[in-house]
Amino acid sequence: MSATQTERLNFSSVQNKPDYPDFLDIQIKSFQDFFQLETKSEERGNEGLYKTFMENFPITDTRNQFVLEFLDYFVDPPRYSIQECIERGLTYSVPLKARLKLYCTDEEHEDFETIVQDVYLGTIPYMTPSGTFCINGAERVVVSQLHRSPGVFFGQSFHANGTKLYSARVIPFKGSWIEFATDINSVMYAYIDRKKKLPVTTLFRAIGFERDKDILEIFDLAEEIKATKTGLKKYMGRKLAARVLKTWHEDFVDEDTGEVVSIERNEIILDRDTVLEKEHIEEILESGSKTILLHKEDNQLADYAIIHNTLQKDPTNSEKEAVEHIYRQLRNAEPPDEETARGIINKLFFSDQRYNLGEVGRYRMNKKLGLDIEMEKQVLTKEDIITIVKYLIELINSKAEIDDIDHLSNRRVRTVGEQLSSQFGVGLARMARTIRERMNVRDNEVFTPIDLINAKTLSSVINSFFGTNQLSQFMDQTNPLAEITHKRRLSALGPGGLSRERAGFEVRDVHYTHYGRLCPIETPEGPNIGLISSLSVYAKVNNLGFIETPYRKVENGKIDLKNEPIYLSAEEEEEKLIAQANIPLKKDGTIDSDRVIAREEGDFPVVEPKQVNYADVAPNQIASISASLIPFLEHDDANRALMGSNMMRQAVPLLRAEAPIVGTGLERQVASDSRVLINAEGDGVVEYVDANEIVIKYDRTDDERLVSFDDDSKTYNLIKFRKTNQSTSINLKPIVKKGDRVTKGQVLCQGYATEDGELALGRNMKVAFMPWKGYNFEDAIVISEKVVREDIFTSIHIDEYSLEVRDTKLGNEELTNDIPNVSEEATKDLDEHGMIRIGAEVKPGDILIGKITPKGESDPTPEEKLLRAIFGDKAGDVKDASLKASPSLRGVVIDKKLFARAIKDKRKRAKDKEDIAELEAKYDAKFDALKEVLVEKLFAIVGGKTAQGVMNDLGEVVFPKGKKYTLKMLNAVEDYTHLTGGTWTTDDDTNRMVKDLMHNYKIKENDLQGNLRREKFTISVGDELPSGILKLAKVYIAKKRKLKVGDKMAGRHGNKGIVARIVREEDMPFLEDGTPVDIVLNPLGVPSRMNIGQIYETVLGWAGQKLGSKYATPIFDGATLDQINELTDKAGIPRFGHTYLYDGGTGQRFDQPATVGVIYMLKLGHMVDDKMHARSIGPYSLITQQPLGGKAQFGGQRFGEMEVWALEAYGASSTLREILTVKSDDVIGRAKTYESIVKGEAMPEPGLPESFNVLMHELKGLGLDIRLEE
Repeated sequence: MSATQTERLNFSSVQNKPDYPDFLDIQIKSFQDFFQLETKSEERGNEGLYKTFMENFPITDTRNQFVLEFLDYFVDPPRYSIQECIERGLTYSVPLKARLKLYCTDEEHEDFETIVQDVYLGTIPYMTPSGTFCINGAERVVVSQLHRSPGVFFGQSFHANGTKLYSARVIPFKGSWIEFATDINSVMYAYIDRKKKLPVTTLFRAIGFERDKDILEIFDLAEEIKATKTGLKKYMGRKLAARVLKTWHEDFVDEDTGEVVSIERNEIILDRDTVLEKEHIEEILESGSKTILLHKEDNQLADYAIIHNTLQKDPTNSEKEAVEHIYRQLRNAEPPDEETARGIINKLFFSDQRYNLGEVGRYRMNKKLGLDIEMEKQVLTKEDIITIVKYLIELINSKAEIDDIDHLSNRRVRTVGEQLSSQFGVGLARMARTIRERMNVRDNEVFTPIDLINAKTLSSVINSFFGTNQLSQFMDQTNPLAEITHKRRLSALGPGGLSRERAGFEVRDVHYTHYGRLCPIETPEGPNIGLISSLSVYAKVNNLGFIETPYRKVENGKIDLKNEPIYLSAEEEEEKLIAQANIPLKKDGTIDSDRVIAREEGDFPVVEPKQVNYADVAPNQIASISASLIPFLEHDDANRALMGSNMMRQAVPLLRAEAPIVGTGLERQVASDSRVLINAEGDGVVEYVDANEIVIKYDRTDDERLVSFDDDSKTYNLIKFRKTNQSTSINLKPIVKKGDRVTKGQVLCQGYATEDGELALGRNMKVAFMPWKGYNFEDAIVISEKVVREDIFTSIHIDEYSLEVRDTKLGNEELTNDIPNVSEEATKDLDEHGMIRIGAEVKPGDILIGKITPKGESDPTPEEKLLRAIFGDKAGDVKDASLKASPSLRGVVIDKKLFARAIKDKRKRAKDKEDIAELEAKYDAKFDALKEVLVEKLFAIVGGKTAQGVMNDLGEVVFPKGKKYTLKMLNAVEDYTHLTGGTWTTDDDTNRMVKDLMHNYKIKENDLQGNLRREKFTISVGDELPSGILKLAKVYIAKKRKLKVGDKMAGRHGNKGIVARIVREEDMPFLEDGTPVDIVLNPLGVPSRMNIGQIYETVLGWAGQKLGSKYATPIFDGATLDQINELTDKAGIPRFGHTYLYDGGTGQRFDQPATVGVIYMLKLGHMVDDKMHARSIGPYSLITQQPLGGKAQFGGQRFGEMEVWALEAYGASSTLREILTVKSDDVIGRAKTYESIVKGEAMPEPGLPESFNVLMHELKGLGLDIRLEE
């Protein structure tokens, strides 16, 4: 094994491909932006956790006397490492603390001082460096959600009579939905929360456009003329645009109060659309109206007919009437007063307490409606409502387009950070409610922030999110590719998303905006198809949650290859002409072609180079990681490519992994970004290597040594046989030797489906495509015995078995090897704790962990009393509750662990006190030593230089400005952890070194604090275990699985099959030189499936094996047939792999040549050992008394309706009767049958099936009296 990495011959023709972004960015960056722990508190952006705190604080009581303000938050280091959490079944979390300030605004409370306190808010699950969360010992992933973006959406639908109906829906981040829609009578209504309906003009009146005149002026639909006799005569024959009202006031006496109240009355003199005649002039003048409104005489009128129709339907005439009408609609009650009525509409849409479009919503609204409202204004405005209605009218008149709901500018991604923010929002809102209640109760007492806060509130919300939310999923950890794909998955399901039943074809389909953003290939088969997708290789999620993909700028037919590519969202890409990545270019980037096929939205026009705006960066830009790993994907049918990319995730890590001869060049990046391997952190030399650890001495400058508290050497522990979520095993082996020189980023180990730092999911196998005695019919696979003998597809699977020791009502359970009524032979491998020894071979039925549990007390018989008197009390009070190996378990014990909670008595507690005092003294010495080292290093950096005024975090000056640093001065500081950065000296380099030194000191100090806390906890409590559990025993059993008949195998092109026969090596077909092939595949599996990529791979793989080289053939940019032919000629093998084979049995040559070569085969997780199952006697269902179903329940096979028909067709009446009665639910009959088999007697007559009794009881339940007549 060498430390040199494999060089692949790359067939790509595209130059200057940019580097791939970190594949786990979508998880890790999102979480970092949420917590912002790297950022100083004063520099934190208004996002994530900080934003959530700011939205919920300050909190005041109902009388506004007390105020609780939020100042800052911070976290302590986790108590346990990730590995410890996995082993103990704990959550890897950090304690979250907030610095809160409580003060009183009431002058009467003079005794109440301002209090600033750090308050514990609960423990929060923390992301591991590989982008997962460890919850109760299991690694989980929070999948990103693809949901409809907030903003405004314009759509159309058809009424049953064929009329087109248009709608505009405003979807906020939080708050009520409002929809504007037309009906068949061409009237526009506003729907609030999809149920309450009112004419749009009523809403206009309520938001300040009170009179008809105001509404018509918005759309410039009317002209105002003075109501004079001569003036009106000029306009006779024109239509009125607004009603003419007569208004007067009436006084009446309120019966309850006796007051005289004046109310306004309106009477309609002339209605809208009345044609102005001579007789109307007098009425208008009498009404006292100063002006009237007439329709404008232009073509615009027809376009805006809907506004006039809506005004006709509008039951209100003023703002007061409008707000009261809206109140009645929403509340189904009369408003108590005008103020309340007016408040309801403000609260719904114009108050930031109740309504929030979010930054995204405001951005989308501004973009869609061409507005310029500032991003901070995240409530609806009058301008929004008017512009939406205007756009809707344009839509009705076919002057605007409806929105495509599946366009990626209308769908955005909610990453982990955002999902956590919304959960924190819920938790903090609940907490705020209890804080307010507690403030109200404490009237004259003095209290502190700690008294107000209940830490469980927040923790319970967060824990339920991680435990039960649909998007928090148990990580798929079969191999590194499965892990990385799971973390990059986007789901349209989940809370606030779609449901499988409601999702139609359009949502699931590939959309042109998916190009370079979502993979068109990788999606599950089955009910979730199209709802769960994968991020493309180059795609990123921007700050607003929209997916972006990179393009190179093209100007005047020249591609800009020098600068970094530009990332565009789906919206920014609209109306742009985009060329492909593999267009021919000259050296300077000029397009070397007269015509170019480009992409413009959903079309593919052929254009001149100078018309092109952008070019793709790489041909594999459209695909996800899995699809990009399939060589010659361009020659495969999309359906098979989908199966291929899904099956690579199910490949089991093999005992000896092998990287593919034919790869795509992405294998190294996937292995490194999956965070499975260990990479060198810098340049250095390997000092020591064994199977468990690698020690590297890094090259460091004097300055680096000066600011560091660590040695030059660093030890890396290798993971040995760790169980994954899917029971596969991670086992890393070193690939460097002692004395090797390593460079930064170099891979130091391999294992867990990687080889030499490359992804290695399977093995390169010599295959022949030919029929073999019918054994490879229907995709079955014939395999050589050599493959099994040489452990080529052998994998190791680890199962974890655990047993809890609980505290029961009858006494404590106990782990022991002294188990009642069990032979010595059965307990020979158990230690004193009853746990099986490491290295023991396990067979079905063996005891893995011995446990006894107290039996229920019953009155002892005289014999028992005698026995107890002789052998001491409690001789037979315990029963065996041991954990035994299940029927299919065979393997070797590779590890065992026992966790126990400390049980205390008085003497033990006194001893603990002494131990803790001793421990604290030991750690005090360590802290002092660390501080001494810090002072020495500080003096070496700043000694003799002039201070610039260094403060601590309370704002007190520690080193006054102008003083020179001395050793005495530096020693005088008691606590260095509270010193803020700031400027220590006038020299920038010195300040940078001090900053690095202080940073490293705080890390070291935090580590020591964490270790102290952990050791204290171990002394006082023991191991942390869930409540009610005293001990937890775990046994790990490794199973070595060789390839068997019935195991599922597959290539990378969706070519899957089951092993049908393992044939002796000498019987396999062999080549002219006598080499037998390893696998025989069915040639009929290729033409109809249209996955020709496998044939290309086979031929190139053989050439690579002969020449001893490996290839990278990137998708859509891979090796051509000519290039492959060149290599086959060079390797001296026939073109296209067409070779005559010889029959292993007879030695005769087959009549026709077959395609032979080397293909990369995977063994999938569907193994026959997990599926094989048989039952003779087992559990029965309680009510129907029929056998249970399924392997897990040790159930039987269902004999269904169609199977009954088969037996009926053969007239097998006795067999049928037996199956339907004694083998199923005839309880008495099955007992008798067992008896007769044991005694060797004739079979009894069957009795009544239990299901008949169930039917009888159900009928009786309906009140029907049913009896069986003899």
